[in-house]
Amino acid sequence: MREQRYLSFVVIIYFLLFLPATSIRAQEVEDEREFDYAAKSEKGPRMWGKLKKEWDACNKGEMQSPIDLSNERVRIIRKPEKRNYKLCNATVKNRGHDISLQWHGNAGSVLINGTEYPLQQAHWHSPSEHTVNGRRYAMEMHMVHLNENATNKIAVIGVLYKFGKPDKFLSKLIRNISSMIDKKDEVKNAGMINPREIKIGSRKYYRYLGSLTVPPCIEGVIWSIKKKVRTISRDQVKLLREAVHDYAASNARPMQPLNKRPVYLMAPGATV
Repeated sequence: MREQRYLSFVVIIYFLLFLPATSIRAQEVEDEREFDYAAKSEKGPRMWGKLKKEWDACNKGEMQSPIDLSNERVRIIRKPEKRNYKLCNATVKNRGHDISLQWHGNAGSVLINGTEYPLQQAHWHSPSEHTVNGRRYAMEMHMVHLNENATNKIAVIGVLYKFGKPDKFLSKLIRNISSMIDKKDEVKNAGMINPREIKIGSRKYYRYLGSLTVPPCIEGVIWSIKKKVRTISRDQVKLLREAVHDYAASNARPMQPLNKRPVYLMAPGATV
């Protein structure tokens, strides 16, 4: 069944402050055979919206991700994001187009605008999908949160990485990732993993309304990209690329037009 090839989740999205709630059902494609990242491929990013009718937003959407985070407005946070993560059993999965760390049970949540979003999974893109003032970084991690009982369903926290010292959290997963090189759908038990060990950085972050960065490119995803850039080693980036089917030099979607969307730099206190 086609539904079994997708990561099932419902997306009903609401922008952080002022957009009305919109009900949309979305599924993130897990089968890399249906799309790829090669620029000249018949299944590459420029063709995603033509491959399936339900992927139409990939080509025609007006609020697509990723974007360049350069035209930000400063907004002071009255209620900063609050992360409340917990130790929880997790698995590492080779999804073909990326490596995903998936929690099973209660891994805690992030509090945004008074609403809790339970953590579901994290995955990595190289190089980074978002850029800052035109600069692209070595890697980007997405932490996907889902609240199925609230009107606002999805919250994604993005963390950018530059080359430097190894990332300690990723180092704990090296053995599992190394064992699944070129083994699509391979799943390894990672044991009890505490998301708190993921170093995110300062409380400053960019916020904008965008989309999923893979088909079906559903729009309305609330993005929070942390301003602080972490470090990752070249060997760690290389391993994550080798682990998946390396049909392209990267698994990062090309930059999308901003289309006059507001991008906010959110910061606690009176100054940024």
